[in-house]
Amino acid sequence: MTEGPDIRPPDLRVDGPLTGDELNLLFHAAWPGHRDTDFGPVLARSLLRVTARSAGRLVGYVNVVGDGGVHAFLLDTTVHPDERRRGLGVALVRAAAEAARRRGAHWLHVDFEPHLTAFHERCGFRSTAAGLMPLDRPLG
Repeated sequence: MTEGPDIRPPDLRVDGPLTGDELNLLFHAAWPGHRDTDFGPVLARSLLRVTARSAGRLVGYVNVVGDGGVHAFLLDTTVHPDERRRGLGVALVRAAAEAARRRGAHWLHVDFEPHLTAFHERCGFRSTAAGLMPLDRPLG
């Protein structure tokens, strides 16, 4: 009998080592049109981040920022295209939610486009009314 390759699920870590170069590689693979970004200021303001690695390579990431009180915000949930549709995104979000709870958050907020509703429901979110104001142009 021939055995298949040893396939292990990615290793999830809260606040594990992470570089901006790794994030740029992941974001280029996952987000068409991504431009190299200096992630230093983003990471410096994080309440926490969860990374997923497979054979040492960054294949998943989510960032959580906080308001200094009971509200936390989920940002930039990203899974490498080679790892999608295997539950990694849900695992990242749930690990982030649990870590945020342990750090004092009572509410985890997320904004998403309508086509991502089912994914966020699988993660445990429920839809609520919210407002959004674009700031990429002058107000008025």
